[in-house]
Amino acid sequence: MKLLEEALKNIGDLDEISMKKAKERLDNLTKPRGSLGILEDLAVKMAGIKRELYPKIKNKVITIMAGDHGVVEEGVSAFPQEVTPQMILNFLSGGAGINVLARHAGAKIVCVDVGTAADVFHPDLIIKKVRRGTDNISRGPAMTREEAIKAIEVGIETAWNEIDKGADILGTGDMGIGNTTPSSAILAVYSDEPLEKLVGRGTGINDERLKLKIKAINRALEINQPDPNDPIGVLSKVGGLEIGAIAGCILGAASRRIPVVIDGFISTAGAIIAAKIEPLCTNYMIASHSSEEPGHKTMLKLLGLEPMLSMRMRLGEGTGAALAFNLVEAALKIISEMATFDEAGVSGQLE
Repeated sequence: MKLLEEALKNIGDLDEISMKKAKERLDNLTKPRGSLGILEDLAVKMAGIKRELYPKIKNKVITIMAGDHGVVEEGVSAFPQEVTPQMILNFLSGGAGINVLARHAGAKIVCVDVGTAADVFHPDLIIKKVRRGTDNISRGPAMTREEAIKAIEVGIETAWNEIDKGADILGTGDMGIGNTTPSSAILAVYSDEPLEKLVGRGTGINDERLKLKIKAINRALEINQPDPNDPIGVLSKVGGLEIGAIAGCILGAASRRIPVVIDGFISTAGAIIAAKIEPLCTNYMIASHSSEEPGHKTMLKLLGLEPMLSMRMRLGEGTGAALAFNLVEAALKIISEMATFDEAGVSGQLE
């Protein structure tokens, strides 16, 4: 609990003075005001996060949190649990989708075992196993409250370690067969929409498995009775270890005034937990894309975040965050490299 308490006390507001200066410069660049849309919003937000007009990004890191889920016993996934450790090794050998997109963005990948059911060994894997996967949420709590806090603190510690090494922007990623089920359960706690509108097909399950998935989530909510006013309790009852670590990564980044680019559905479930623990941490979140999972738009609306991309993606791993790094850098280059009317010797103001 000590790491969590330390992180929470250091999360504050954005720097309004830097944001005002950024807005003024953007309004005086050689273009119609607001014509670069979200790129301008990003530049202003980054100025507020970094407390400077011209922030730079030099070291990009994507943290992939991995954990397994007891609810796969209910037939909610198209893939067996054995795929989780296999994909971790794929990440670490450089062969996954996230590796390709991270290389393209010039980002480093950090993979953390928060709670896989199997033992995975690789020299580059960070092993912080809280427990061997969660229990089946359709039959009882996913984990204890103490384990939920430990998972969050794994994320905080990971974020701080990477920031201490020079990371100036983080992206969230996940790995865990079955993890759209607890993510949907978390969303259901905070949304008034019918469960059928929130739950998607994850890795591509058929109609029969989708019915099993909805049934399992309904049972999980009925049995565990998660209290929306107790986000750590929600995590412990219907969440996942990697989801908790993602929440911790966000809180850790926010406590050091480092922006964190949120990936898709699972990452945004972690973002909801983080925001319910400390609402100010949303100041440091950047939404990368809108996932194909039907509940993702609802998640982003709950957080008050607008995604930059809509690419029909549903892979997870941090792939959307890797793509979005390029847009964040583009926004910073606009404000620092584009000329103002005075600098360019252009008369008048474009409307």
